[in-house]
Amino acid sequence: MIQWKSNHTGFTEQIVSDPNPISRVKSIGSNHAVGSQNNAEAYSLGLSQEDLMLKDTQAVSSWIKVDVNCGDDSLVSRTLQAKGSKVNGFDLDPPKVLVVDDHAASRMTAVALLGMEGYEVIEADSGSTVVGLVTQKQPDLILLDVMMPGMDGFEVCQLLKQDEQTRLIPVIFITALNDRRSRIRGIEVGADDFLTKPFDRVELAARVKSLVRQKRLNEDLDHAEQVLFSFAMSIESRDPNTGDHCERLVKLGQAFGEYLNLSHYQIRDLMRGGYLHDIGKVGIPDGVLLKKGKLTPEDWQIMQQHVLIGEKICQPLRSMRGVIPIIRHHHERWDGSGYPDGLKEDDIPYLAQVFQLIDIYDALTSERPYKRAFTSAEALLVMQKETDSGWRNPKLMQQFAEFIVSCYEKE
Repeated sequence: MIQWKSNHTGFTEQIVSDPNPISRVKSIGSNHAVGSQNNAEAYSLGLSQEDLMLKDTQAVSSWIKVDVNCGDDSLVSRTLQAKGSKVNGFDLDPPKVLVVDDHAASRMTAVALLGMEGYEVIEADSGSTVVGLVTQKQPDLILLDVMMPGMDGFEVCQLLKQDEQTRLIPVIFITALNDRRSRIRGIEVGADDFLTKPFDRVELAARVKSLVRQKRLNEDLDHAEQVLFSFAMSIESRDPNTGDHCERLVKLGQAFGEYLNLSHYQIRDLMRGGYLHDIGKVGIPDGVLLKKGKLTPEDWQIMQQHVLIGEKICQPLRSMRGVIPIIRHHHERWDGSGYPDGLKEDDIPYLAQVFQLIDIYDALTSERPYKRAFTSAEALLVMQKETDSGWRNPKLMQQFAEFIVSCYEKE
């Protein structure tokens, strides 16, 4: 017999190895009785005796390890691992679920149900400990109570969703029955789903499993993006003349985007464009890309293909939709004399126009084998002459010049 005992009084799970194994929760102490009417437990997660019965003998016989780590009442990690490589339908390691609730009975219930489903469950009894705990444990999902003393669930969720490192972690809010105000507030701070106390075991398992799958798909996409950015940086390193061109474009793009009061997503696309705008140069032969002399008309035709190649590379990723117009059109001109499509004026995507000014300014103010680094005033003068010739958006160019001047005034 394998026995697992929680630090919560009166909670014991036994797994009996016999010809017809049956695993069940043997007892829940009177202090944690389901359906209790006292105020302390009115907000607890409901759990019936029938829900705690494990009737699937085949599933039960697969449990081979029960690991308990009970060091602190406010943080307890329990892992039930399955015999096969798949846990709850997942091919990777057992997903981690962080349960945050100031009521011990609620956490105990969630630990029992999720543990039976094969999840590794981590507990926290206050909102103030969550951010550090998430960074340390990196859970796949957070089951978050709304009403907690000190930092409540809304504040916790808002902090997590504002952080680039934790915003992809799904958050399920636990709310009271018909608590419409909490649901609206939860949507505002970025909650991914809601469960009502007391909740159904099957519903909990289904919602958690669905969101964990979605989170891991998002992580795969995020990893693909990181590979793409690394690929773009390696392409930049082929040309020793550009130096840290991409890094400078990212910083300048963020600053100019904020100056123009662009949205968070537009600024993000500008910054991504800093890395990816020339990714298509991977398809340009070294004889053309690294040529020291003047490019011939034939060389220019080859070089101009890099925007189309870059578009094809990034097109499969849906998250790159906002960046693709920058990649394809950052060499268009206001009068239609640019490439690849000869677009004119406002037919040129706005972010491509914005990015073009950043790209040109950095090129002019950087040293290259064929030119010295221009001063800021010299660079703006060259760009203004090009604008007067019809190459740039006059209004946007004026805004850019004012932005550069304001930057120097701040320094």
